[in-house]
Amino acid sequence: MLSALIEGALRNRFLIITLACFMALAGAYNALRIPVDAVPDMTNVQVQVVTKVGALSPLEVERYVTYPVESTMNGLPNVEQIRSISKFGLSLVTIVFHEGTDIYRSRQLVDERLTDARDRIIQGYGSPTLGVLTTALGEVLQFEVRGAGYTPMELRTLLEWEIAPRMRQVPGVTEINVHGGYYKTFEVTADPERLSQQGLALGDLFSALEKNNSSAGGGYIVHYDEQRFIRGQALLKSIADIERVVVRESDKGVPLLVRDVATVNVAPMVRQGAVTRDGRGEAVTGMAMMLLGENSRHVVHEAKKHLGEIQKTLPPGIELEVIYDRADLISRTLNTVLHNLVEGGVLVVVILL
Repeated sequence: MLSALIEGALRNRFLIITLACFMALAGAYNALRIPVDAVPDMTNVQVQVVTKVGALSPLEVERYVTYPVESTMNGLPNVEQIRSISKFGLSLVTIVFHEGTDIYRSRQLVDERLTDARDRIIQGYGSPTLGVLTTALGEVLQFEVRGAGYTPMELRTLLEWEIAPRMRQVPGVTEINVHGGYYKTFEVTADPERLSQQGLALGDLFSALEKNNSSAGGGYIVHYDEQRFIRGQALLKSIADIERVVVRESDKGVPLLVRDVATVNVAPMVRQGAVTRDGRGEAVTGMAMMLLGENSRHVVHEAKKHLGEIQKTLPPGIELEVIYDRADLISRTLNTVLHNLVEGGVLVVVILL
């Protein structure tokens, strides 16, 4: 009888130890899959309304854009606070909701009020839109676009039109913020004396450029059982195209072109601030913003993988270098969690023994 009791106790102890080891391994496995983050996001439930207002001063932005948007958002359910920032050319209104409010429902409520807000803003002073679904702690990856022989404007253009759209395809990335460089624009500088001699005003020049920068479709015609589509293409693509735009025709049919009353060149858009790195001067960087609630470690891994694929398709001499990577800090945090789980499992086994 005594031997049977001892044997049963040993067997039960062996089962308990096996179960403890299994639970420790299961915990370690789950730790690899759960969204562990080194910087917990404690941001409250908030929705941002962003309005780009050109070259307006902060006073005009506050008076003509920010105040109409704020007054429109008053009365929304579960709103805790409404605050705003008016800067040169930018209006930012933040609507904070009570803790526990569904973020998607909150965005829907704000979006329903935006139609009324747009009607209250003077035409040409900007159109308010919802901010991206992320927070200040959503900055998970930052990279630099560099290349010998390329100007900051060329690097910025490449990042805006080639790299950023493809990076937004990464699951969990909601936006790519572009910093540094110069935004490429075509600048038309009118000559007041020439305009006056021709009896024209600046509005005539603006109207001519606007009307001559469009495309139109004309259906199709059937030719020998084939459909041939009719298209009218008048999109301006280069300096030469802009210079050849017709401003007015004389009674004898002689056209007056843009180059007769103005000069056209490529110039950067007016900007505020710049980006430098390691004393090398101007730099162009992109920052991947993570979608709210995503697994940052997984998003960083996919974003870096996507950067490597994009690197293969870029022009010769262009390099993508990662500057900031949250994955390293997350990995250290995860190692700490795994270390504590293993130690806890070993202590449980030792106590049971």
